[in-house]
Amino acid sequence: MKGIQTKPEAFRIKFWGVRGSYPTPGEKTVRFGGNTPCVEVCVAGQTLILDAGTGIIPLGQELMQRSHQSEQPVSVTLLFSHMHHDHTQGFPFFTPAFILSTHMHIFGPHTFESDLEQVLAHNMVPPVFPVTLQDMSAAREIHSLNEHQILILGEPDGPRVLPANHAPPRTDEVVIVRVLRSYAHPGGVLVYRIEWQDQAVVYATDTEGYANTDRRLVDFAQQADLLIHDAQYTQEHYLGLSPGVRSTQGWGHSTASMACDVARAARVRRLALFHYDPGYSDQCVAQIEASARRRFKAAFAASEGMQIRLETPISAGYSERGVAYEQAAANRDAL
Repeated sequence: MKGIQTKPEAFRIKFWGVRGSYPTPGEKTVRFGGNTPCVEVCVAGQTLILDAGTGIIPLGQELMQRSHQSEQPVSVTLLFSHMHHDHTQGFPFFTPAFILSTHMHIFGPHTFESDLEQVLAHNMVPPVFPVTLQDMSAAREIHSLNEHQILILGEPDGPRVLPANHAPPRTDEVVIVRVLRSYAHPGGVLVYRIEWQDQAVVYATDTEGYANTDRRLVDFAQQADLLIHDAQYTQEHYLGLSPGVRSTQGWGHSTASMACDVARAARVRRLALFHYDPGYSDQCVAQIEASARRRFKAAFAASEGMQIRLETPISAGYSERGVAYEQAAANRDAL
């Protein structure tokens, strides 16, 4: 089944949650938002959701509105990068999951020898939570993924998983999701590359830079139209140079400069900074953005409600691709 989308030819990305660790509502996070990670990707009639932090809660509400307006059931593909709380805590409150007509394809990593369905079920067990995974009435298929596989979306028979060395079909209806496993975060994280036609978006959250950059990630993100990259810490915070703050080296998160280094080496068109420390105010994130732009001109700080539309190339050739920005809910000035 296809997801709900008014313009099937578009490649649209919308940020619903951009904070790391835990939600931070309040006056200090109005501009960039306080919800934890969730990114919606609409492409070729498919609706993909990257992670299920608290940002998935308002997304679920909007999907229900779209369903009502279109008179079509909600159909989504949910991709978990990993199973830490800030990337799963919104899932039990995802309204479409409790609607019988909803269809959900859920993919993510094995975790400590447990499959994905077991981990999701353990997060919704009384007495710590009143509703179980089995109480979700939506039709759902849950599968684990690894970097030796690719996910194919948009075929008549539904999603299928192929070996990574298998040549995927290339049609206007097919969306290809490639997988890289990063070890630069406790427990490991899946990095996703979503491809349609000759356009690509890479989602690399919860990763930490290596000396001379993460070369595996650089190769994986080559010439992507948009790289969404972890940028949790300032350089001073990361190195423990701020008063009263200890170093966060080895915690599995990057600075904006690390993200910029990957973007430059991979020759991506745009870099979205993402997964900000919950203690950072809007002013601090804006300073991170300004600093990043001096290192990589096409960098920007993602904010809740921000939409990005990848424009279809006018003709063949990487240099003619465009990236258009739309700003929802007046959260911040247009880029």
